Amino acid sequence: MRYLPLTEADRREMIAAVGAGSIDELFRDVPQSARLPGPLTELPPHQGELEVERALGAMAAKNVPAGSVPFFCGAGAYRHHVPATVDYLIQRGEFLTSYTPYQPEVTQGTLQYLFEFQTQVALLTGMEVANASMYDGSTACAEAIMMANRVTRRSRAVISGGLHPQYRDVCRTHADFTGFTLDEAVPNPDGVEDLAGRIDGETSCVVVQNPSVFGHVHDLSALAEACHAKGALLVVVVTEVVSLGLMTPPGEMGADIVVCEGQSIGNALNFGGPYVGLFATREKFLRQMPGRLCGQTVDAEGKRGYVLTLSTREQHIRREKATSNICTNSGLCALAFTIHLSLLGEAGFTKLARINHAKAVTLAAKLAKVPGVAVLNDSFFNEITIRLPKPAEPVIDALARRNVLGGVPVSRIYANRPAFADLLLVAATETNTEADIDALCAGLSEVL
Repeated sequence: MRYLPLTEADRREMIAAVGAGSIDELFRDVPQSARLPGPLTELPPHQGELEVERALGAMAAKNVPAGSVPFFCGAGAYRHHVPATVDYLIQRGEFLTSYTPYQPEVTQGTLQYLFEFQTQVALLTGMEVANASMYDGSTACAEAIMMANRVTRRSRAVISGGLHPQYRDVCRTHADFTGFTLDEAVPNPDGVEDLAGRIDGETSCVVVQNPSVFGHVHDLSALAEACHAKGALLVVVVTEVVSLGLMTPPGEMGADIVVCEGQSIGNALNFGGPYVGLFATREKFLRQMPGRLCGQTVDAEGKRGYVLTLSTREQHIRREKATSNICTNSGLCALAFTIHLSLLGEAGFTKLARINHAKAVTLAAKLAKVPGVAVLNDSFFNEITIRLPKPAEPVIDALARRNVLGGVPVSRIYANRPAFADLLLVAATETNTEADIDALCAGLSEVL
């Protein structure tokens, strides 16, 4: 298959159809400074399949795979064990080649597992309804704010300082183009902030992450009451979905909308994606929920069947009235999530969460004994923030040379905050052994 299948005649016809005189005119809005002066000369010329495999293999060999060395990176993306059964099942032809069910009556299998996925998400979050998944946690977070704006008819969202900065960035982008405003609390590694004091008559929602980006765990019940007293909604963001196996579900603490990154269940790190966003809310807000919703019904013969319900929500028609621009979902990733969670079961999922927390408790206790290291968390699930006596980035580089991937320097996700230069996010999951933890502590003792 050719990489550029269009002929010159095709291009001329397309340019004429859009009313442009040339390719250059088509790109006239792109500043000259942003254009390449010519071909990318540093790229190698075309080669055969064997040569390409060798070249790409050499590039891949420069990476240190997460499973080959002690690995403590987190910050919103977590390494967990994914059973081989998950990959085996999602690669079955009927799953791997399926697509968004635009003709749902002939895709009953796809709709059934999405219905089961929704049920799982609702149970995990303590909410009444959930949709068929979103692209990832960050886009789900932005959609939650826009949904809250529609429900409350307000346009100001209060953002916790503990919300992951990349989630903040996505929310800012949506705010710029859809006209709502953000009141952003200053990030505090100690986890102390007064969000209730920021709520006023124009506040549509308060967005808070639990556990926070710094790992702190909070009881959000009082904040939910403060929101509801002033007519605002509480949006809870969960970037480590395994925590819901042990922590009180956000719905039980009064959350109105819950969004999560579901990558930890069934989906490997994959260098940043694809991931799967979870979105759940209360039934009274159902018609304002973005995305797709699968429902269960019976057919003309009384047999159980599945449908895309409320999918006339203008994602396909009358798009100017759409609740969002989300008209598909992370189907294969959602399937992997559903299979993995089904294999675990309720007891297995709770056990997995307990193992994660126990590993983190051991990690925190041992790190606290390393000279110069201060643990900032009084409460946490499987991730903590530590303060080092020197900048974290060179420390992490030194640990990597010792074959220990020691965590994520906070300065990498907060590039514009020099005060965070000595902070390090360290996560432990069921994949970490006692030897891994000892290797990290020994490495830190050597390089600090």
